[in-house]
Amino acid sequence: MYSDWFSQPALIAMLLIFIGSFVQTSIGFGLAIVAAPLLFQVSPDYVPAPICLVALFISILNAAKHRSSIALGGLKMALIGRVPGSLAGALLLLYVSTQVLSLWLGLLVVFAVVISLLPFRIEPTPAKMGIAGFFSGFFGTSSGIGGPPMALLLQHQEANQLRGNLSAFFVFSSVISLLVQAPIGFLTPHHLLITIPLIPASWLGYKLALLTTHSLPKEKIRVAALLLCSISGMTAIYQGL
Repeated sequence: MYSDWFSQPALIAMLLIFIGSFVQTSIGFGLAIVAAPLLFQVSPDYVPAPICLVALFISILNAAKHRSSIALGGLKMALIGRVPGSLAGALLLLYVSTQVLSLWLGLLVVFAVVISLLPFRIEPTPAKMGIAGFFSGFFGTSSGIGGPPMALLLQHQEANQLRGNLSAFFVFSSVISLLVQAPIGFLTPHHLLITIPLIPASWLGYKLALLTTHSLPKEKIRVAALLLCSISGMTAIYQGL
């Protein structure tokens, strides 16, 4: 089993996680948007539980880094909405085929790119936070891609506040998704084993982002990430059709 950690699929998965972790640390979200569709093509086993485990790891690192900017009170309704959303996402996992899940992943990523380009501002009221939390749970549990609804509401916050609040939310939401995935067979010892080599890759992406983000324009990182996401999403859609 340990030799599988250095197989070609595992090395590709590590590269994707490295890139995704760099993006998430740089702009506050993006790990799953960048990595999930292509990881799914490497092996469906990587989605959703292993990417949720990596998201939990990288979110703990980023939340600790930006802990002084976190406002947990404002996330309460989103976390409440996250629970029924996660249960709905689990039902989707139980009843869709691998091909349909690939199509779902691709559509979610394209949706996330479109959302990221929208020019208007949505105020994060408690009701809207609850709705965003529900859809974050639905998307996150079924595909690992739970960031876009929350990022849409919080995108106009100051950079460190955005990173801190999204990371804190992702810590709790990743745990919720994993607790839901375990009883339905999507989080098993096998999923834990294939996640192990992804953790160092995630840490390296995190460290590189800390070293370079201050010298790289945030907008250029965002544009490059959106381009990569578009390619990733269209690839998954093509595979699902």
